[in-house]
Amino acid sequence: MTQENKDTSLIAKLIPVMLAFFAMSFVDSVGIATNYVKSDFGLSDTVANLCPSMVFFWFLVCSVPTGMLMNKIGRRKTVLISLAVTIAALVLPFISYSFAGMMIAFAFLGIGNALMQVSLNPLVSNIVSGNKLASFMTFGQFVKAIGSFVAPLLAAWGAAKFGDWKLMFPIFAVEALIAFVFLAKEQIKEEEITGKPSTFKECIALLGDSTVLLCFIGIMCHVGIDVGTNVAAPKILMDRLGWDLSAAGYATSLYFIFRTIGCFSGSFLLAKFSAKMVFGVSVFFMLAAILGLFVSDTQWPIYVCIALIGLGNSNIFPIIFSQAILHLPEKKNEVSGLMIMGLVGGTVFPLLMGIMSDALGSQIGSVIIIGLGVLYLLIIIGKIKKIA
Repeated sequence: MTQENKDTSLIAKLIPVMLAFFAMSFVDSVGIATNYVKSDFGLSDTVANLCPSMVFFWFLVCSVPTGMLMNKIGRRKTVLISLAVTIAALVLPFISYSFAGMMIAFAFLGIGNALMQVSLNPLVSNIVSGNKLASFMTFGQFVKAIGSFVAPLLAAWGAAKFGDWKLMFPIFAVEALIAFVFLAKEQIKEEEITGKPSTFKECIALLGDSTVLLCFIGIMCHVGIDVGTNVAAPKILMDRLGWDLSAAGYATSLYFIFRTIGCFSGSFLLAKFSAKMVFGVSVFFMLAAILGLFVSDTQWPIYVCIALIGLGNSNIFPIIFSQAILHLPEKKNEVSGLMIMGLVGGTVFPLLMGIMSDALGSQIGSVIIIGLGVLYLLIIIGKIKKIA
C-alpha cells in the first residue's frame, strides 16, 4: 500500500471515530442542564448537583464490565452500543420533563458515555500507536471540547428563541445517529485477545499496580475539576455579581472554549514536548486560577480564572490515560475500564461541592473542593514519564 493510500485509509477510519468523540461531549451538557433544572424546579445546590452525580455514578458501575465486554465483542461494536444508548438518553427529556424524568435521562446518558469512553479511547490505539497516541487522543479531546462549549450556547439559544432550553438534545441526537451510521460502515482491525479474558476481580486487582492507581486517582481529579467547573462557573458569577442564569451560563462556554484551545494546541505540543512538561505547565495554570477564584469578585478576573482552568485541564486526561494503557499494553481493555471508572470523580466532586457550598453559604465551598483536585495533580507531576 502506498503512503497516499495509507493516509487515505487512516483518515477514513478517523472520521467516524472523531464523530464519536463529538458525541462523547454530550455528557458535558449536564453542567448547563443542571443549572436550568435547578431553576425550573427550585432546587438547592445539594439536590441539583445530584444531576451530574447521576451521570457519572454509572462510570463506577459500568466501566470495568465494559472492558470485559470489549474482550468478547470488540471495541467498535461496543462504541456502537454506546451511541445507541446515548441517542435514547437525548430523546427522553422530550418524553418526560420532570425532575425524575431528567434523572432517568441523565442515568442513560451516563451509561452510554461510560460505554463510549471505555471503548473509544483504546479504539484509537488500533488506528495510531506509540508516541502519536497521546497526540491523537488529545485531538479527540479537542473534537469533544467543541461539542462541550456548543451545549451552553444551544441551551441559551433555545431558551431565548423558543422558550425551551432542551432543544439542544434533539440536535445532539441527530449527530449521534450520524456517528453511529458512519462507524457501522467502517471496519477497524483490532488485535485478537489471547489467553483467558480477565475476570472482574482480576481487573480491579490491577489497582494494586502503583502506576495504575496513581493514574486512576488522577483521572478522578481531572474529571472532578472538569465537571465541578462546568457546574460551578455560572453559580460563581451569580453568587458574586448577582447575574441571572441566562447571562452567567456563558461562563460554561468560556471554560470549554479554552479547553478546546488547549486540546487543539496540545495535539501539537505533545508531539514536540515531553508529556511531563505539558502536564506540569497545565497544572500550574489551574493552580493560579484556583488561587485567583478565592479573591476575585469582579467579572474579568473571574473570567480569566475560568479560562485558565479550561486551558490547564485540557490535556490532563490524554496524558494520564496514555500513561496507563502504555504501562500495561497487554491489558489495554482492562486498564481502559479502570481509567474510565475514575470518571466517578464527576459524581464525588459535585456532591462535595454542593454540600460545602450550602454549608458555607457561598461558592467558595466549590472552589475549595476543585482546589483539592488540582493539589493532587500538582503532587504527581514528578510521576509522569516520557512516552516512548
